[in-house]
Amino acid sequence: MKPGTLNYVRRGSGEPLVLIHPLGAELVVWEPVMERLARDRDVIAVDLPGFGGSPGLHNGDAPTPQVLAGTVASLLDDIGVGRAHVAGNSLGGWVALELAKAGRALSVAGLCTAGLWSRPLGPRPGRDVRRVGRRLLPVLPAMLRSAKGRRVVLGGSVAHPERVPPAAAARLVRSYLTSTGYESADTAMRTAVFSGFEHIRVPVTLAWGDLDRVVRRPQQTLPEWRTIMLHGCGHIPTWDDPGQVARALLLAST
Repeated sequence: MKPGTLNYVRRGSGEPLVLIHPLGAELVVWEPVMERLARDRDVIAVDLPGFGGSPGLHNGDAPTPQVLAGTVASLLDDIGVGRAHVAGNSLGGWVALELAKAGRALSVAGLCTAGLWSRPLGPRPGRDVRRVGRRLLPVLPAMLRSAKGRRVVLGGSVAHPERVPPAAAARLVRSYLTSTGYESADTAMRTAVFSGFEHIRVPVTLAWGDLDRVVRRPQQTLPEWRTIMLHGCGHIPTWDDPGQVARALLLAST
């Protein structure tokens, strides 16, 4: 992997579909739906800079959603993909919208999309949960082997944490606690709102988990954008109901 290139997994055939994970996660969040999507799409799941297996940004740029979209676009250039259907979860949904603004998307599907709030969120309140959590890294795998442990650790993001396999739960939590790109990406996300609706010329589908406790559904979006509900799903919905999420992503990219 050359310097600056994003880590990615690619499966299937058909029209390209890029999958972008939430803040603090990695491409493991797409594992429940990858095979379902790969039956009909050339699926490319990426790790954003500083997350999963991807190196951080090297040029000193702040990892705003626009900059993150630029890194995904560079990856698409490297692998010979011009425009693609793009789907993202939370911050990944915002990055997907930025790719549409840049003319790189055939369609956008946003799962519990960040950035559509009315004003910047501002600094994250409360104590540094990541610093406290890192002290527990040695015991997390054992904790996450039980359904009760997964409910305690993942209950804020996943509506049905018991459905997350222990190994996947460990990857997700470790990424949240140790990702070098987390703090700067979080700051960039919380100091801005999405803008430039008028520059998006492709179909957009926004899907919202009805049990999401992290991001609220916005009161208004463009009237031509499709809105659907993911029933029984939380903020990271892929483990809650893989079939429902996969159907939503395929519908959005049709």
